[in-house]
Amino acid sequence: MTIIRGDDLIASVADALQFISYYHPIDFVNAVHEAYKREESQAAKDSMAQILINSKMCAEGKRPLCQDTGIVTVFLKVGMNVQWDTDKSVSDLVNEGVRQAYLLPDNVLRASILADPAGARKNTKDNTPAVIHMEIVPGDTLEVHVAAKGGGSENKSKLAMLNPSDSIVDWVKKTVPTMGAGWCPPGMLGIGIGGTAEKAMVMAKESLMEPIDIHELKARGPQNRIEELRLEIFEAVNNLGIGAQGLGGLTTVLDVKIMDYPTHAASLPVALIPNCAATRHAHFVLDGSGPADLVPPSLDDWPEIAWEVGDSVRRVNLNEITPEEVKTWAPGETILLNGKMLTGRDAAHKKMIEMLKNGEELPVDMAGRFIYYVGPVDPVRDEAVGPAGPTTSTRMDKFTHTMLAETGLLGMIGKAERGPIAIEAIKEFGAVYLMAVGGAAYLVSKAIQKAEVVAFPELGMEAIYEFDVVDMPVTVAVDSKGTSVHITGPAEWKAKIEAQILEIK
Repeated sequence: MTIIRGDDLIASVADALQFISYYHPIDFVNAVHEAYKREESQAAKDSMAQILINSKMCAEGKRPLCQDTGIVTVFLKVGMNVQWDTDKSVSDLVNEGVRQAYLLPDNVLRASILADPAGARKNTKDNTPAVIHMEIVPGDTLEVHVAAKGGGSENKSKLAMLNPSDSIVDWVKKTVPTMGAGWCPPGMLGIGIGGTAEKAMVMAKESLMEPIDIHELKARGPQNRIEELRLEIFEAVNNLGIGAQGLGGLTTVLDVKIMDYPTHAASLPVALIPNCAATRHAHFVLDGSGPADLVPPSLDDWPEIAWEVGDSVRRVNLNEITPEEVKTWAPGETILLNGKMLTGRDAAHKKMIEMLKNGEELPVDMAGRFIYYVGPVDPVRDEAVGPAGPTTSTRMDKFTHTMLAETGLLGMIGKAERGPIAIEAIKEFGAVYLMAVGGAAYLVSKAIQKAEVVAFPELGMEAIYEFDVVDMPVTVAVDSKGTSVHITGPAEWKAKIEAQILEIK
């Protein structure tokens, strides 16, 4: 019989969530580094360099890898011989750990969880409640997997009820391109096969808790059908040429994980959940001897990567920018932004659109300015702002035409691709869309010298800020003529990969 104190679980969950907020799993770091060394696409290589540099900076500074510090998912395997020394439920213990982690003054994590999701969508302020999966198993220990999953990757989750004769590989090949780049590749794909619809989804999520080992599997060879599928899907997805951040390249996924379960003879449920470049998870076991002891990795485990600003990089002054200058920017070009920009994401855009419809004057003049789609982490110590990486830009697509037409906005900055309606609006008004690297939030924040809330303070992290930036790196993702590198890049690299395969054959 093992007695586990409630306070030990609370402390362990809190410590694990802080730990994973700034330490990437080293297997992930190594996998990105190997992909970086192999990569032939310069745009993708630069993106992975920023991800690796950001990763080491976060480990050194103990600050979040990504501004989206995630929705917490916890898998608990409770031994049948475990007894509890607490008057709280296990769920309450886990949620108290989440609360303490996200409110820790030295490293406050962004609270992103909204209650009443179909109604008021009111922030719970402490990132609770977590999503908890609990299983009673033989034994006398408590095994815990803790993960923090960003909304950009979680929103790309897919479920299909295939026919038993359908090809799982073909479905994944067809599905991954529809996910765009908002899930921040390179990352992992978690796949659940079988059971029922909800079982497949839970298995896909749980599979992402496993370490990256696809190259070891390739070296020794598959020993069953699931391992064969992992290798087939890994090769098929990377051959799509989507690449890091969707810019086109050789590596889109670092690993493919699969869990399966018996299913009905008439069914083939298949779930797919991606993990992003801010992969965050930890595993610990409580045996009644006290809270978990998570051992920090050595900073020597990170590769030495230098992201060099080349001669072709253009520095621009946002305080003096003109539409004529924007028209000279080429798709795929690297720009270093300097000067003042505004921020705003979903809630702020919704409020601005409503004000424009009602004939009200906006609280901030947008004419000739750039807006950055971001919801930053609160600053600590001497920071101007906490980690401030971009959020998924397609969520703002439906607002883009009105914003460009009614406000005189000149440019937008965000994560991943833009959809057809946004691209058409950008082309119509001669605007531009710039992409910042998802998964490099702390690195981006170092370019922000000053941050001031200028509108909608009641929206918290979704308020409109004015940032003053120095050499903030971005890529021209949609130019003023409507050319999108998220369309041209993957197409170019898919063709190159196919040509290489034909040459080998």
